[in-house]
Amino acid sequence: MSYVDGFVAAVPTLKREAFKQHAETMAKFFKEVGALSVVECWGDDVPEGKVTSFPMAVKCREDETVVFSWIVWPSRQIRDAGMQKVMADPRMQPDVNPMPFDGQRMIFGGFEMVVNV
Repeated sequence: MSYVDGFVAAVPTLKREAFKQHAETMAKFFKEVGALSVVECWGDDVPEGKVTSFPMAVKCREDETVVFSWIVWPSRQIRDAGMQKVMADPRMQPDVNPMPFDGQRMIFGGFEMVVNV
């Protein structure tokens, strides 16, 4: 079954278009190295929790919006090889392709798919 990388970040709301352009660039890049699909979602109904929530997880500020993203890979092995290529590529350098958000507050992880209906 496929492998999924998931991401949640807080993006300055006024940088929505910059985020979209960055995401489109990165999606093409991930697909070049083997990703099957890339999905980027702009928060619309993301409530603040009392114990935990997406906004709390990324320390979302009032002037920021939570984004939720995932990349689907054919396998963990293809993902690992693809991510190595991404990280080594000069197009990933911050001065060439800066992230329009604070990457230190982004949460991410890799997941084995167990149900895909």
